[in-house]
Amino acid sequence: MALKFVNEVELQGKSVIARFDFNVPFKKTRGPSGERVISDPTRIESSLETIKYLLDQGVKTIILMSHLGRPKGKASKDLSLEPVGKYLANSLDTDVILTESCLDLNIKTLLDLNTSRIILLENLRFHPEEEENDFEFARRLASYGDIYLNDAFGAAHRKHASTHAINHYFKNNSVGGFLLKKEIMALEKVTEKPKGPFMAILGGAKVSDKIQIIEKLLPLVERLLIGGAMAYPFLKAQGHSIGKSLCSDEDIKLAEKILGGPQKQKVTLPQDHIVSEQLDGAPEVSDSLDIEDNKIGLDIGERTISLFKNELKKANTIFWNGPMGLFENKSFSKGTFEIASALSESEGFTLIGGGDSVAAVKEAKLESLISHISTGGGASLEFIEKGSLPGIQALKFGITL
Repeated sequence: MALKFVNEVELQGKSVIARFDFNVPFKKTRGPSGERVISDPTRIESSLETIKYLLDQGVKTIILMSHLGRPKGKASKDLSLEPVGKYLANSLDTDVILTESCLDLNIKTLLDLNTSRIILLENLRFHPEEEENDFEFARRLASYGDIYLNDAFGAAHRKHASTHAINHYFKNNSVGGFLLKKEIMALEKVTEKPKGPFMAILGGAKVSDKIQIIEKLLPLVERLLIGGAMAYPFLKAQGHSIGKSLCSDEDIKLAEKILGGPQKQKVTLPQDHIVSEQLDGAPEVSDSLDIEDNKIGLDIGERTISLFKNELKKANTIFWNGPMGLFENKSFSKGTFEIASALSESEGFTLIGGGDSVAAVKEAKLESLISHISTGGGASLEFIEKGSLPGIQALKFGITL
């Protein structure tokens, strides 16, 4: 069964209940009136194409739903979707009505009013039933719409009521949005016969967090470039000294397994490092593979940057997830920004999935030069590992009680 998308169904006069991912970050400091200020509206901006299309097609009502943060099943003023509603209203130049609760008794009245074209349900996770994938909760959400639309790629790896169970109530009336379509098409360029040479770059903290993605990528790639804290268990497994660098016994065992496997020659590790005695200390160059006992590895060095960039020049497909060091500190950010630059200069297909990698590309103002930046870090990794996601499967095949 083929997955249907929003441009393949009749929408005129219909009520559409649409799941988006409005789980946006906020600035630490509040606005002049004490309001929370969105620091990165990318996820909201990514939803606008689908919302505008629905309006242009003459839908009666759009009921928007999303989660925000982790309120653990209880209402919290600090996790209200009110700032999201205001941002949407300004972007769409129309009223967006925020309900008091996603189960508000007044929602049915609002749906009967011809003036209420966009309704935003309050944070789904104010109700524990959302994360419990509760069918009765999903049924009540489903009662608001004639058609269910899922454009929340960043939440499609969760079996939650609004992404999974709700599909039970929309037999042949569920569709994907434009963002979901873009994400699937981009990720399939990595998972289904990627154009070679295919290179992957992985960074971040723990091997155990990404062992499945490593095992999935190794047979596909020509080179797997590993940097950041993830590299240290591999270097330790090879017998090198890593000083006080982040490393666990579990990660060393996993690294040993990978380095003892049939694809070990594809793994490319740092040749030198930028180190310091502490996280906020002065940066020092370590030209050796080994790190002194009293030092912490915090970035890849110049030789490694050159090695990695030369490998990436050969690539027709590149996937990147995870920074090359403690890039939030400018003293240890060069490796990460050099990788971002290398992807921006590539003539091949470039895909970035994961918060810190995306943040680095945006900070460097290079996002327009990347083929695709995924809106879902965990979701993009799971899609590559498994070839699909629970929310996408439910959308495609439906779900039974």
